[in-house]
Parts: sequence; C-alpha cells; structure tokens
Amino acid sequence: MEIVTGYQLVSAANRGASAAIGNFDGVHRGHQAVIALARQLRPDAPLGVVSFEPHPRTFFAPNAPAFRLTNALARRHRLEKLGVAKLYELPFDQALAQLSPRAFARDVLQKGLGLAHAVVGADFRFGRGRAGTADDLAALGVELGFGVQIAPLVQAGQRQISSTNIRQALTQGDPQGAAAMLGHWHRIEGPVIEGAQRGRQLGFPTANMCIDGLHPPRFGVYATLIDVLDGPHKGRYHGASSIGIRPMFNAATTGTPTANLENFLFDFTGDLYGATLSVGLVAYLRPEQEFPSLGALSRQMAADCTEARALLASLPRAAP
Repeated sequence: MEIVTGYQLVSAANRGASAAIGNFDGVHRGHQAVIALARQLRPDAPLGVVSFEPHPRTFFAPNAPAFRLTNALARRHRLEKLGVAKLYELPFDQALAQLSPRAFARDVLQKGLGLAHAVVGADFRFGRGRAGTADDLAALGVELGFGVQIAPLVQAGQRQISSTNIRQALTQGDPQGAAAMLGHWHRIEGPVIEGAQRGRQLGFPTANMCIDGLHPPRFGVYATLIDVLDGPHKGRYHGASSIGIRPMFNAATTGTPTANLENFLFDFTGDLYGATLSVGLVAYLRPEQEFPSLGALSRQMAADCTEARALLASLPRAAP
C-alpha cells in the first residue's frame, strides 16, 4: 500500500483513485462498506482511502479524554488488509481546518489528489465548521468533474455501526459486541516497552505496551490473540492480557496512575523489547482487583491463563 502524506505535489502515479473518504477510526463494518463501494464503482481505478492524521477531534480538542480506537499504525495495517492501494493521509492542521467545503473539494480532492471518484458515508461532514454534507459533496463533484457516491449507514442488529457505539461496547467490557460491529477483533498495536518486570518475578513475563491516546477498554484481564509483527519471533500467539493501572502496585502512587497493556504470550520464550505487537481483544475474563498477597495474585493469573487457553482453543474458524 502506497502512503501519500499531504495533497500538494501528488505524483501522476498516485492520482486517479476511486477513494473512500473519512476518519476510519477502527475501520469498522460501516467503513468497510464505503471502501467496498469505492472498489465496486470504479474497478478500473486504484482503490484509495482519504483520511486525516491527527484525527480532527484531537486537533480541535487536544486536552479531551482519549477516544481513538486505532492509532495511525493500526489503521494502516487494517486498510492494507482490505486491499487499499493508496492511502492519502492528510495532515490535519489549521490550514486544512479552515478550508470551506468548496475549497476542500476543489483544492484537495480535485486539484490535489485528482480523484476519479469519491465515496462517503451518509453522515459525512467536511469543510470549515463541518458545514459541508454528503449531498453537498455530490453536488460539488458534478461541478468539478469527479464522481461521488453516498453509502448508506450500516446496522448490526438493532444497533447502528459507529465508532461511538464500538467505544461504548469496549467500555462495558464487551469485546465480542465490539467485534460484531468492527468485523474483526478490536486491536491495539504498538511497540513493546520496558516495564518493571514484576510479571517475570511472578512467573508470567509480560510484554508491555503504552495505550496513551487510545480509548481505554474496560480495565481487567482479557483472552487475546497476539501478533508479533516483526523481528525473529514474528507470528501469532494465544495469550492473556491485562489493561489497567495495576492497583496492587500503584496504591501508594500520587496522582493518576498511567494505564498500560501487559501481555503474556502462551508457550513463548524470547525477548520482545522493541518488537511491534498487534493485540486482539477476544473475551473479557475479569476486572482488575487487588489481592492479599503476591502468591494470591500469581494463582489468579494461572487461573486466568487456563481460562483464556480454553476459550481461545474453542474459537470457530469463522471468528473475526
């Protein structure tokens, strides 16, 4: 997948795509439908996605609570799996935020990227103050000479598929509900960072990851599918992971402890420092809790791993 940053001085080889436009946070089933429509309508054109980095909401409210489902790396990986050939990752800054709907369609989509066709969801908004609607883009496309198709919103049962509803499911500790809307397991991706090595002392060495900037799922222990994306241990592993603030070890901490993700890979030996992991949340096992002793914590961790092993071994082939 070719990644194009910005919309100025785009080479001829990267123009002429049929592109889905949006933030694609989580790349859920609604997003996938928009991308599939872009492929279907212009099979003769490269399949593209126009997105933004940082997320516009982060730009406008930098101090708001973390909300993103996926960081830029995870979004790239998911889009590549969908067969996207061109990812136009536009830096969202003050200049882009101030473009009127007409200027965005003309300067970015037509002159800058040279799109052959654009596909957006029915709830798409664009331009300064989110003034432009999907219907406005369709009218501008006719005027400026590129096609526009509006994709209907997608439902999962009685629930509309949206990043907001997926965040709600994760907050409730319902990764299966989130996966039903995503079409895949919710994944957290990033490098392994150095931890306090307490897990190793307890007999469960963990690969630690930072979740800063991401919407935190419900704190607790999960059965997980863990992909090591690079390095000598590249491959897929079953595991048990903990998301939270480690209450037994942070009880005396002043201020708000930092949450992170700790992953124990079953039947694994080796050093993962610096490797990039993709951790899929499959099932919520239990909440975070304090234990009367390290021995009690270790016994509970063993029970968590036994439960996670059994659950992951029984996953159907058709699981996300």
